[in-house]
Amino acid sequence: MSLATQELPSDPEELRLFAAALQSELYSKTLYIEKLKAQLATLRRSKYGQSSEKLAEIQQLELIIGDLEESEAENTARTEAAAASGSSKPGSGGAARSGNRQPLPEHLPREQVEHAAACACPDCGSTRLRKITDEKREVLEYVPSHFKVIVHVRPVMSCQACETIVQPPMPSLPIERGRPGPALLAHVAIAKYCDHAPLNRQSAIYAREGVDLDRSTLADWIGRTAWLIKPIHDAIGDYARAGPTLHADDTPIPVQEPGRGRTRQGRLWAIVRDERTWGSANPPAAFYSYSPDRKGVHVQTLLAPCRGYLHADAYAGFDKLYETGPRTGQATLIEVACWAHARREIFDEHARTKSPLAREALERMAEIFLIEREINGQSAQTRLAVRQARTVPLLTALFLRVHSRSHQPQRRSGQGDPLQHQSLGRSDLVHPRRASGDDE
Repeated sequence: MSLATQELPSDPEELRLFAAALQSELYSKTLYIEKLKAQLATLRRSKYGQSSEKLAEIQQLELIIGDLEESEAENTARTEAAAASGSSKPGSGGAARSGNRQPLPEHLPREQVEHAAACACPDCGSTRLRKITDEKREVLEYVPSHFKVIVHVRPVMSCQACETIVQPPMPSLPIERGRPGPALLAHVAIAKYCDHAPLNRQSAIYAREGVDLDRSTLADWIGRTAWLIKPIHDAIGDYARAGPTLHADDTPIPVQEPGRGRTRQGRLWAIVRDERTWGSANPPAAFYSYSPDRKGVHVQTLLAPCRGYLHADAYAGFDKLYETGPRTGQATLIEVACWAHARREIFDEHARTKSPLAREALERMAEIFLIEREINGQSAQTRLAVRQARTVPLLTALFLRVHSRSHQPQRRSGQGDPLQHQSLGRSDLVHPRRASGDDE
């Protein structure tokens, strides 16, 4: 129960303690409100923000939320400690939140600690105690990762009849005549590429456990691991690029440039094959490729073996893949316009100018996306039929509205409505695999 609904004590000392507890409760609620505001801003940015802005702003908001939660937890601990010491009875601190805790995962191993039962009653001293039940409370604990040495013992046997030496073969290791096991190699690679722990930092961490692993040694392991998994990498790339419909995009990635004291910008290309949206049983796959810059030749080489449809943004590097070949008379890939990218500019225009036309376009797109969610996972024929019956009327109304606006005089600033510059073909938008809005 909140302190605000309790009666005020008459004793001055109790009143002073009550005021302190009330102030603590008010501070906690203020922090909670600020946390909710930051979370709301995070959700809005993740839904409507541009991709280039999302990561930095969301990370910053997450840091703010973390600071607020830490401050709230510190204040709660202080209040609970004061209540436990008997200096203040009002309030229950964070006890009310314990009822909302999620159960601990069932797959975690359980270690049961048996506590000795009381031998005598603390009130009357009687030893006639009868067990009612066992109360169990689960506490989540962490066991730090540790190294271990696996000793392979292979007996060497000699045949007494022919004196032949017999010995069982050594199990295959990732690095022949090397010391690291497969689990250790996987841990070093995941720490470097997933947890962003550089090899020199990992070397220092392992040294605290008494294991001397030089950075150059770890670098050698990473290089050999890359060579070992290259066949898997290539197989995933071949499978992903063999799909009839692909999604492709790139993202900037900072790359260290020794000697200059700063980083330069590289590119990480992603190719996704996912046919589940129209009911295919083929498993999805994602393939990544790095390039030192964003020249079109990189993505053109990467997607050269692909045939079918490409769902991507309007990056000019894709254009050559859409051109008709002189020998075949067909394009390597058929362009699929991305609704998410088209919507982004319109959303930004509406946020900036409150344009009624931009608002109308966003509402039409919302209806289209809702239709797409309803038919997600259906066959191409079913999706095409639904789009022709329900989506085409929405698109027709939208395009008529845009075309009628395009004949009106432009604003004095010379900045036309972005809807007038969107390159969206109606025939493309009703194809069962084109402009589907599946990434929304």
